[in-house]
Amino acid sequence: MDEIVKMIGLKNNCTFCGVFRRQALDRGAALLKVDKVATGHNADDIAETVLLNILRGDIARLSRCTSITTGEDGPIPRCKPFKYTYEKEIVMYAYFKKLDYFSTECIYSPNAYRGFAREFIKDLERIRPRAILDIIKSGENFRISTSTKMPEQGTCERCGYISSQKWCKACVLLEGLNRGLPKLGIGRSRGLNSDVKKDIKQGGGTESIESKQCGSLDF
Repeated sequence: MDEIVKMIGLKNNCTFCGVFRRQALDRGAALLKVDKVATGHNADDIAETVLLNILRGDIARLSRCTSITTGEDGPIPRCKPFKYTYEKEIVMYAYFKKLDYFSTECIYSPNAYRGFAREFIKDLERIRPRAILDIIKSGENFRISTSTKMPEQGTCERCGYISSQKWCKACVLLEGLNRGLPKLGIGRSRGLNSDVKKDIKQGGGTESIESKQCGSLDF
């Protein structure tokens, strides 16, 4: 991330970190041949995600972000055992049990969009202590209309990873970094994959995206 931030600045850092970290977890789990991945998402995280998906209008993620187990139709499901556990409870437990834990915030996260949702939820919690669990409950009760068009899950043409586009987000972000266009995969532009593919094929003297294996990052 230090090298990536040098290229992209202090904005959209969580986009790169989140995409690469999630794919690294899945690829590492596949190498270890595990049955399920358990993540440390707590109640605060889930409530923040519900609000973020509402603010972004991301119906697909909103419909599954409160599920305690996701990816059951895929090769390696994920579960969130701390879904209903407050962040402060986890920190207190770790402290009194003298467990090793990170108490410092990521140096690149203060500018993250999620930070605004976190501050809003903390303000709500001061007024209504149950606010976090209430937001999660609201997210669980959302029902998506059957007429709503949802993205179809497929695989990335480049690396074979799960993707609803021709290329997965990691491949697009990597190509942008390698070509000196770090903002190439930022945002949710319609038709981004086809535009990128056309641009890469037309560009002279640039290595084709198909010839690069996902995970190679050139600086």
